[in-house]
Amino acid sequence: LSPLNPPAMLRDEDTEADFQRFLRRVDDVTNLLQGLNSPDSAVKEKAIAEAEEKLRDGGPSGEEGPRTTVDRTAINTRPPGTAEAENADAFLAMLEKDAKERAKQRKRKEQLANALKEKGNDAFRRGDFARAIQRYTEGLETLRDKQELYTNRAQAYLKIQEYEKAIGDCEWALKCNEKCIKAYFLMGKAHLALKHYAESRQCYEKILQIDPQKESLFRGCVNEVNSEQRRVKDEERAMKEVEAGNVAALAIKELLQRLGTPGQDILFYTGGIRILAEVVKDCTEQTLFRTNNGFSILGDNEAVRGAFCAERKTPAEVELCVSLLLLWQAVCAGNEENQRLLLTQPDVSAQLPELLSSGTLGLQRETLALISLYSECDSGRKLLVRHRDLSRWLEILMAFVKCSDARAGSAMNILSDLIGEERFKAQCRVLLSTSVLPLFAQLLTSARLVNQAALARAIGTMGSLCAEPGIRGRMAESRECWQGCLELLDDGLDGSTPSYQECVFAVLGLMMNLLLESNGIIQHFAVDVSGRCLALLSHQDGRIVTRAIGVLSRVLPASSSAVEEAVKGGVVKKMIKFLKAGGQLTASYGIKTLGICTKSNRQAQEELVKADKGFAVLRRLLESEEELVVGNAAFCLGQCLGVPGAGTSLLGSNVVLLLLRLAGGDAARTSVQENAAIALGKLCIAEPRHLHQLRKLNGLAILNSSMKYVHSS
Repeated sequence: LSPLNPPAMLRDEDTEADFQRFLRRVDDVTNLLQGLNSPDSAVKEKAIAEAEEKLRDGGPSGEEGPRTTVDRTAINTRPPGTAEAENADAFLAMLEKDAKERAKQRKRKEQLANALKEKGNDAFRRGDFARAIQRYTEGLETLRDKQELYTNRAQAYLKIQEYEKAIGDCEWALKCNEKCIKAYFLMGKAHLALKHYAESRQCYEKILQIDPQKESLFRGCVNEVNSEQRRVKDEERAMKEVEAGNVAALAIKELLQRLGTPGQDILFYTGGIRILAEVVKDCTEQTLFRTNNGFSILGDNEAVRGAFCAERKTPAEVELCVSLLLLWQAVCAGNEENQRLLLTQPDVSAQLPELLSSGTLGLQRETLALISLYSECDSGRKLLVRHRDLSRWLEILMAFVKCSDARAGSAMNILSDLIGEERFKAQCRVLLSTSVLPLFAQLLTSARLVNQAALARAIGTMGSLCAEPGIRGRMAESRECWQGCLELLDDGLDGSTPSYQECVFAVLGLMMNLLLESNGIIQHFAVDVSGRCLALLSHQDGRIVTRAIGVLSRVLPASSSAVEEAVKGGVVKKMIKFLKAGGQLTASYGIKTLGICTKSNRQAQEELVKADKGFAVLRRLLESEEELVVGNAAFCLGQCLGVPGAGTSLLGSNVVLLLLRLAGGDAARTSVQENAAIALGKLCIAEPRHLHQLRKLNGLAILNSSMKYVHSS
């Protein structure tokens, strides 16, 4: 590729000096233009003097050039200063004309360079890197300070392993733009390929200095450097072990050679693989397995590959596959490079989901164990989601809830690990409605018959998926999902085992997430959902009670019928009871539930006045540090002041002071001021004697200003 190195490479000292002189001349001319156009007369006179000096010296940068002989004996008959002004005007006009011409030339060159860049990009996408380099080079010959051409050419050089040239282009890109992140990124890659680990890290650190938002990119790049450095050290150490005649090292090489012998019985290969798995005990042996092409066993041995990929396996083939899975666990445990290489084997990637869904105990157990090696660490999870289409995995792993043994727990561990990966969540959407939700609903309705500890975790996983609005919306529209949740709650009302209670707790959390949506299905189930939650308010597990109140606070707004049934079921008295004794979260859910009920239901308003004597509970909540609780408490109070005697019951209390303080306060939620102002206005209307205390507190002005809220309410 040497003919592709044009003068645009700018690698010799003379050319670089020329480039720097060019930049200085541009700076000089720019400064002169700014000075000549300055409104400051002193600055302008100084610029004129400098311009005349430059003209006498031969140019803006002082370079030698052709000079015109001037007859200095001629008598100047013009007034003093005229020549200088004319010279300055002429010079300014010349500079402006020159600048316009240069701008036109620059634009033409820019267009041509962009066209060549696009041709280079097309060649790069086709994999024709030599042609791409040629086009980028032609672009640089046209416009040699175009940063994108340098970084694009550097990327092409990386593809053909011309790492030094890639570094050179990145350096030139940084001369054009010292904050070019792409240049530092590509230069880091090139240094890594040359085993310049410190220099590579420095490049990535520069990226973080330029843009602190690139923390994720920085960590990924540095991890790659660390992994590569570790891999090289491991291989050097392994080679020393072989040279020293280490027995285990020599045994691995010999076993792999024997396993490569074609035409042997399947039991021969099974036994050899088992022995090999037992020999691999540490990083050195894992490295020797890799450097002796141990991962090629599937590709090179037809008998092994045929058994591994068989759709219906014989007992002998099952044993061989189990042996392979045990071997891969041994060679991949804690070894990122081996984990990466294993997933690049097409047969492995294709067969993992088939082995998981095979129904064969041994295959499923060892496949789960292998996948767990990946899911338990960040780098392994990244490898899984990068190399695999995991759209089927949610359904496959969730099906293990039906297992009564350790497979269920292992599958849920993997799901819990993967659920934090954005790419996994995106892939889960693919088969959610057609496969996952029907299975999930089936598990909910058969909760008594499955592994309940695993089911609780599966429900939690689905709840976590609901953080993604698209998934949450589709789940909230599933009749089967809601029906399954209700059936599970039905079975939990009569008292149940601790593991079943965990299922109830998880389902309530899932329902709270789903109730962030609003649709006809939720409205349809609102009465049933609120009824189940009311029944759970007497549960002995306080966590379940709190979540049941939370579900009530979110489901009641969906249906006036649900509110009516809840009020008939005694929800007001129960909420007052919990608000008297409950914690912060219970208070938040409980007061919101009361607010929904009292908003439109007269019976709820009357029951609250009776249950909360002198509004003692609401007045205490008005002093809460939680603005949401305060705002809802003020709202409830305002709704109930229409009940006869409600305002009178507050005479002699501190309610006026509390509401006045809130109405004139600076809460971040404006609803706090509005609700407090409305309640204060309604209080004075319901019981005019409160006006006396309001006057004493100089609160009439606040009341007057708040009357707009009262009228609008």
